[in-house]
Amino acid sequence: MKLLSVVIPCYNSAEYMRHCIESLLPGGEYVEILIVNDGSVDQTAAIADEYAKRHPTIIKTIHQENGGHGEAVNTGIRHATGVYFKVVDSDDWVDIRAYLKLLDTLHSLVEKEKQVDMIVSNFVYEKEGATYKKVIKYDKVLPEGRVFTWNEMKKFPKGKYILMHSVIYRTQLLRECGLELPKHTFYVDNLYVYTPLPYVKTMYYVNVDFYRYYIGREGQSIQESIMIKRVDQHIKVNKLLIETVQIDEIKDENLRHYLLKHLEIVTVISTFLLIKSGTKENLRKKKELWKYIKNNDAHLYGFLKYGLLGPIVHLPGRPGRMVSVGVYKVSQKLIGFN
Repeated sequence: MKLLSVVIPCYNSAEYMRHCIESLLPGGEYVEILIVNDGSVDQTAAIADEYAKRHPTIIKTIHQENGGHGEAVNTGIRHATGVYFKVVDSDDWVDIRAYLKLLDTLHSLVEKEKQVDMIVSNFVYEKEGATYKKVIKYDKVLPEGRVFTWNEMKKFPKGKYILMHSVIYRTQLLRECGLELPKHTFYVDNLYVYTPLPYVKTMYYVNVDFYRYYIGREGQSIQESIMIKRVDQHIKVNKLLIETVQIDEIKDENLRHYLLKHLEIVTVISTFLLIKSGTKENLRKKKELWKYIKNNDAHLYGFLKYGLLGPIVHLPGRPGRMVSVGVYKVSQKLIGFN
């Protein structure tokens, strides 16, 4: 039985995918590595097939027409046979010691027949040229070394939330919640993390620095200039987050609070990108986004407008926009969201 299925979405990843794959191989037969070649036109397909041939009981390559990161993850979920499921992007990698400890934890949970819906671990920003590696830990929020529920965790501080890098889901839960990420859409990692949360009943936190999140590759989707160019994609995901989960129907207070805080951060980032661009069209889109939120959910609108940076992003005129950008930049450094 495979404990863990790891999907590696690959699009023209030949330059760096080997490092990612090699970091996952120490999991041995407990792990299933699904390399999804998403319509690449470089040597990605050949490299993926090479690894699958060398490790036929561990690695499976799936070739498909280009559908974007979300469709590659969808394909991984459809093909996964492991009890648990993890996404590792092809330019990222994992720490081997932390990886082996995580696998020991998964093995223990399965052996003791403890059904855990979500496992959380830490991740590290591997920023190009940075001497200090920022580690995102959850030890101040989540209990360690035991299964817990939403009402046993503390409230997340401002700016800290669960990212794709820090989460492992039970595979069947992803299927039961009907997760289907949109094709040809950037920033769907937010949907991947957010959509299953109302279905999560039990969790486990492993305090290891597992995922290494590389930042610095030219053209990376998280570069601010790229995000501004693709701001429509960010708005699309922002709206889908609001539509996917009806927060008012969530009974658990801690879960509801977390969902609101996650939405808050995503919406502030969408708004900042629109303000930072400074174009009339994007300033119009900013008004439309907030009008959409108000019309869709008045309670959510009030929470977002008067919460984290909400009042700041609504300061009027060019001076107000300059203040908004300045405060956001300071918040990035103090709070730590990227």
